[in-house]
Amino acid sequence: MRAAACGRCGFPGQRFFRLPAIRVPSSRFRVPMKWLALDVGGANLKAADGHGFAISEAFPLWQQQDELAEALRNLIAQVPKVDHIAATMTGELADCFDTKTEGVHEILNAIEEAADRRHTRIYLTSGMLVAMAIARRQPLLAAASNWHALARFAGRYAPQGAGMVIDIGSTTTDIIPLSDGTPTTIGRTDTNRLLNGELVYSGVERTPLCALLNAAPFRGRNCPTAAEVFATTLDVYLTLGDLPEEPANLHTADRRPATKEGSRGRLARSICADRDTFNEADARAMAIAASEKQLSRIVSALKHVLERMPQSPSTIVLSGRGEFLARRAIDSLGLMARIISLGKELGMELSRCAAAHALAVLAQEGPK
Repeated sequence: MRAAACGRCGFPGQRFFRLPAIRVPSSRFRVPMKWLALDVGGANLKAADGHGFAISEAFPLWQQQDELAEALRNLIAQVPKVDHIAATMTGELADCFDTKTEGVHEILNAIEEAADRRHTRIYLTSGMLVAMAIARRQPLLAAASNWHALARFAGRYAPQGAGMVIDIGSTTTDIIPLSDGTPTTIGRTDTNRLLNGELVYSGVERTPLCALLNAAPFRGRNCPTAAEVFATTLDVYLTLGDLPEEPANLHTADRRPATKEGSRGRLARSICADRDTFNEADARAMAIAASEKQLSRIVSALKHVLERMPQSPSTIVLSGRGEFLARRAIDSLGLMARIISLGKELGMELSRCAAAHALAVLAQEGPK
């Protein structure tokens, strides 16, 4: 039985049951609603239920946009008895869409189809969960909204004073200032967040090596790199041991296994060499240079955000597969803050799907 909905926001309201001589709010007796949150990205689809289930699957939206609804339906099917769907997205930026507005509408269509008439809500950067029809009328508020859901959830770990969220994922880095647990970014759109250092379009798996290094160290000299996606940051951190080998993972630049040996071959091609002429020491030197360059960019953006904050954050919440890189950025600036790792708090799989987990929890808690 679906609970009565509030006409203003669509969230379940209170229902009352008659008992002998008393009237008791249903919040004591209502069967908990089962929410599943979807995070529709351009390269990955993520889902979480807010109770420990989370899954991330590679999905190159720019190549397979016609298969999105079926892929989402398959995610939903992995959680039995889902009653309600909440969704957020970043995939509208994929270049299979002419505009972000078109992308939002196409993603909303796919979510609606996959939901199979389940009660569905879409998260906006205003902090509201709204009906599909409202999201269609405000597509640019639905666009790139997952960071805001994550920040609102993470704010409970920094409820007072200045705080910060640093989320480093496969593709991007979010740097989100908090005040009394509330996100206080200058920008809400990706472009404005890029301009203000709150978004760094660089992550620990998908960023092309050539986007970091114009030239790489090679046996005492700097060799210009090829402007091709021969290798990515996944190869950098596999080589350095920051990320584990995943032989079954073929989502690499050459579609070969995500192993150290495979990474050596991909890094070699970045300077037009191969594994016969590029050894492990060469690979490590290149990986260190790329990691340092990426760290420098993240530190620069972090400084930009910190300079605007009224005081240094007393709590910093870390999430995403690149927590290790966030820690290096914090250490390099000598920040004295309490560090909360969502990887430790929630487990690494949930941390990797932190925005979806956050949205599921927010949906279950209802409007504040």
